[in-house]
Amino acid sequence: MKESFRHFEQNKKVDLIGLGNAIVDIIVNIKDEFLEINNLDKGSMNLINADESQRLLENCNVIKKISGGSSANTVVCLAELGNDVQFIGRVKNDQLGDFFSSDIKKSKTIFNTPPTNAGASTAHSIILITPDAQRTMCTYLGASIEFEAKDIDFSKLKESKYLYLEGYLWDSQLAKNAFLKAAEIAKQSNTKIILSLSDSFCVDRHRNSFLELIDEYVDIVFCNESEVLSLLREDKLANCQGDLSSLCELVVVTLGSNGSLIINKNQIEVITSINKGKVIDTTGAGDIYAGGFIHGLINNYSLKKCGELGSICAGHIITQLGSRSNMDLKELLKEL
Repeated sequence: MKESFRHFEQNKKVDLIGLGNAIVDIIVNIKDEFLEINNLDKGSMNLINADESQRLLENCNVIKKISGGSSANTVVCLAELGNDVQFIGRVKNDQLGDFFSSDIKKSKTIFNTPPTNAGASTAHSIILITPDAQRTMCTYLGASIEFEAKDIDFSKLKESKYLYLEGYLWDSQLAKNAFLKAAEIAKQSNTKIILSLSDSFCVDRHRNSFLELIDEYVDIVFCNESEVLSLLREDKLANCQGDLSSLCELVVVTLGSNGSLIINKNQIEVITSINKGKVIDTTGAGDIYAGGFIHGLINNYSLKKCGELGSICAGHIITQLGSRSNMDLKELLKEL
């Protein structure tokens, strides 16, 4: 594959800064009947309020808690692979906020955003795992959607090779404003901008805004098949090739068990999926794929190798519960 992708400036000190919703993932195993009783569609992402969260948690047993959120998952993966990364997100000075801060720092991710003492409580997502390994998310966004420009140290963005943004932030006007200011400063500083489309329903809500954002600022887009189809208003991926090749410099489409596609202008690299064992939980698989892929970019690997690293990381994470690896990711990549 002849690549036209331009890598970052080597003299920058920070590998990547991620902006996103700071969410504590609360992982729960359930049976399918639980979804029916609570009128939840399997595989969906549902926004809930504090009362609904309390009611759901009263009727199930919590297995695990993790400092999560789409961008945070990717940043932590990069940290565990030995990269110099930072995460910026908003939490409240409460029990879950303390947990998020201490948990994300275990990975050596830098997290210096001061907690807020006012407003909504720390965001959390109840991740309901059914026996077929599908995940259904019920998310209380809480303090995370009060994220605003004052939460960002913009001077740090100028030192970073990459800025990673998650589409979920677009649901809040305050966060959107901060998002755009960060993108402007990153572009002025020759910091490459990466956008994760996050969720097909999120794309449905903000399609035109996302297209404008990508056209003006974004160098790299990460998405899955349903997000692409929503963004381009198509019903088949085969119909999207022309639009994807002109969308931005690099588009990476994950296809689950069918692998992934890397679109670099008119060149397409097909990456096969890597099955590391029985699928237990698909939570965060796309985020971890992005982490492995970007690790390759930071090290100036070929795009094919970047895709293979992403596939290895994603293939491993779905064989365990939650989006934090239970083994050393650096050792995993060395082995393979």
